[in-house]
Amino acid sequence: MKMALSEFELREKGIYGVLHIVILLLLLFLVVSISVDTFKGIPFYTQTVFMKVQFAVCVLFLLDFILEWFLAKHKGRYFATHFVFLLVAIPYQSIISWAGWTFSEEITYLLRFIPLVRGGYALAIVVGWLTYNKASGLFVTYLTTLLATVYFSSLAFYVMEHGVNTLVTGYGDALWWAFMDVTTVGSNIIAVTVTGRVLSVLLAALGMMMFPIFTVYVTSLVQRRNQKKQEYYKELQGGDIK
Repeated sequence: MKMALSEFELREKGIYGVLHIVILLLLLFLVVSISVDTFKGIPFYTQTVFMKVQFAVCVLFLLDFILEWFLAKHKGRYFATHFVFLLVAIPYQSIISWAGWTFSEEITYLLRFIPLVRGGYALAIVVGWLTYNKASGLFVTYLTTLLATVYFSSLAFYVMEHGVNTLVTGYGDALWWAFMDVTTVGSNIIAVTVTGRVLSVLLAALGMMMFPIFTVYVTSLVQRRNQKKQEYYKELQGGDIK
């Protein structure tokens, strides 16, 4: 991290940058809240603080979307390419609570992860600001996305499979399953619920897409380092000849 946070205000879109930082801080609270409620078995929809914070996050998402749309040169193209971000900015849980609708515990639990999808985009922007090298910024973004997906998948898998799958006796089993599944190696834990099976497929697909990116990144680093060494040796040889 070569750039101090105070330098964000010097950017062309200072308010835009501050908005993303606030979103990330609120999302950090959501991540902690989701984790604590999962481990303690607390129904999050009974926590008024969580619901208020998540509603605030969604409102900020909507403001962020409107701001980006307003600053975009081609507003129609922006709306078409960023329509997904608008969908994840809708406060579904607050709407469901106000309307008095009821869904299964599994669907209700999974809905809480929707705002985190938008947070990944904000994280990618902030990482891009904090790194001068675009390749390094992209690598950090991919790595963070991979680890976050593995962690949240393990939480969801634990909630869905615990008490139903005899092989999932604790969260450690779910975390082991997630890491082994994303590496496409597989584990001895086999999902028995529909949600668990879907997560198994998604994690394996994510692993097949992500790990080649890591290989390409490491290879490019080695090639660049070797190229610099060759240039250095050429300069030394040129100096000796003179």
